[in-house]
Amino acid sequence: MDLADTVYEITASFPKSEAYGLASQLQRAAVSIPSNIAEGWGRGRTKEYVQFLRYARGSLYEVETQLRIAARRQYIDSVRLDAALGTADEISRMLAGLLKALRS
Repeated sequence: MDLADTVYEITASFPKSEAYGLASQLQRAAVSIPSNIAEGWGRGRTKEYVQFLRYARGSLYEVETQLRIAARRQYIDSVRLDAALGTADEISRMLAGLLKALRS
């Protein structure tokens, strides 16, 4: 959820022309990460949980890509980009560890 909060803070400064474009897409992808984790957990079956963790990982990759696009468009500076990507990397490691543990 921290990454989603960060994304909302970052996209607040995007140009108004991006309100329904990149900003909205980034927000949806960022919110999708914890939402998929929660939904998978709530289903109560390991196989389904693993599948939703994979969805969360896919959304995480979307966020990383979209953040890089925003930086290329100069909507986000390198300091904020690096901080957000650092959080994304931490989430990626946690997801990988959880997926590995569940597959065992």
